[in-house]
Amino acid sequence: MARNEEIPSSVQDSLQQVIELLRRHQLVEGLVQRQNMPRHQLVENLVHKQNLAELQKNLDQLHPADVAYILEALPLKERLVVWDLVKAERDGEILLKVSDAVRETLIAHMETNELVAAAEQLDTDEIADLAPDLPREVMQGVFSSLPAEEREQLRAAMSYPEDAVGALMDFDMITIREEVAVEVVLRYLRGLDEMPDHTDQLFVVDRGERLLGLLPINRLLVTDPEVAVSKIMVVDSVKLRPDEKAQDAALAFERYDLVSAPVVDNTGKLVGRVTVNSVVDFIRRQTDNEMLSAGGLKEEEDLFASVWSSVKNRWTWLAVNLVTAFIASRVIGAFEGSIAKLVALAALMPIIAGIGGNSGNQTITMLVRALALGQITLASARKLFAKELGVSFLNGLIWGSVVGVFAFLIYRNVLLSFVMTSAMVLELLLAAIMGVTIPLLMHKLGRDPAIGSSVMITAITDSGGFFIFLGLATLVLV
Repeated sequence: MARNEEIPSSVQDSLQQVIELLRRHQLVEGLVQRQNMPRHQLVENLVHKQNLAELQKNLDQLHPADVAYILEALPLKERLVVWDLVKAERDGEILLKVSDAVRETLIAHMETNELVAAAEQLDTDEIADLAPDLPREVMQGVFSSLPAEEREQLRAAMSYPEDAVGALMDFDMITIREEVAVEVVLRYLRGLDEMPDHTDQLFVVDRGERLLGLLPINRLLVTDPEVAVSKIMVVDSVKLRPDEKAQDAALAFERYDLVSAPVVDNTGKLVGRVTVNSVVDFIRRQTDNEMLSAGGLKEEEDLFASVWSSVKNRWTWLAVNLVTAFIASRVIGAFEGSIAKLVALAALMPIIAGIGGNSGNQTITMLVRALALGQITLASARKLFAKELGVSFLNGLIWGSVVGVFAFLIYRNVLLSFVMTSAMVLELLLAAIMGVTIPLLMHKLGRDPAIGSSVMITAITDSGGFFIFLGLATLVLV
């Protein structure tokens, strides 16, 4: 689930109802256990069963995604109480919906046979999504319970990295032959119990399962039943490769308003399809990861994780920040004499560093987005670099003049105003240079430019801003 989306009020109401039922359950449990009354065990069981039955009834009426949201919003003890009340046939769906961190706590609470049963309820591509979090013995049990065809599909899905199209692939699809008539296709569809989710088109293949074209459902429904499929199928269409980047698939779905798209191998054989729900889930995960990375978190963190787990997840970039803070402090320390002679410098230097950090983060945000969309080439990078320098120079003059006037009004020192304006221009130019260079360099090295870029730009602009401002002040004023 995406944590940055707005949750409907009905789900919030359900969460409050669950919390209230849990509170009543725990209150009665505590009171009964403290009473020394006849038939104590019977009363306790009856009260517990009544509360738990009402809680279970509420959970049964909720969508798996809503149950997942409630589980994520509960502390560990209450979460496990609720999880034990979820019907076993819904375990797999809910495990897919919860965050990775919460899923770990639920899986740790389940027996091997329960996990195998939960996985068996899912489609092959969904089992592949769950596989990285399941113990080895569970996956062995799942493999042995699957038919041979689904076993091979599962192996294929698990062979692709998380950011590949193959990891988003769905194997549940409808294929037809080009020589049959529309009436035959309609009769075949009427014979199905249900169609696969997000079926907006059928896949036309030859006897070797090579993709020949697509037959949109809307075109199928309005065509004369006697017409052959080959006459109305769409030949030119978007085709994905299983080893392509999932980000490229997401861009294709956005650009062409797709609901589903075929996935073919190097020989043109149809191996699966990607649907819009998988793409949306991928985009949400990617957005969550970028937000976490920007905040200096190594991975998604359970809201109610133990103190030690949270400390381990957060310490890396805090350590980096500490090092950069020491560097900035040493830069300031190198100009202690200048600051001692003109105390105004100490009051004004945070302005330069703060504006520079904000400007650099604006540039980095724009660059990271453009890199993710594949909009930057070598030639465009040069033009973008020149453009950012121009923007920063103009912003430096404008806002440097503002802070220069501000400094003059307070300290009545023209030279100090000149230093403030010049330092602001140089600081924003530095922020522009690093704001373009850092994400491009990280992208060139095969690293995610969103990870740690904001921390790096802040460290450089802070130290650089202090050095520029105090250096100019020492040359001009002291």
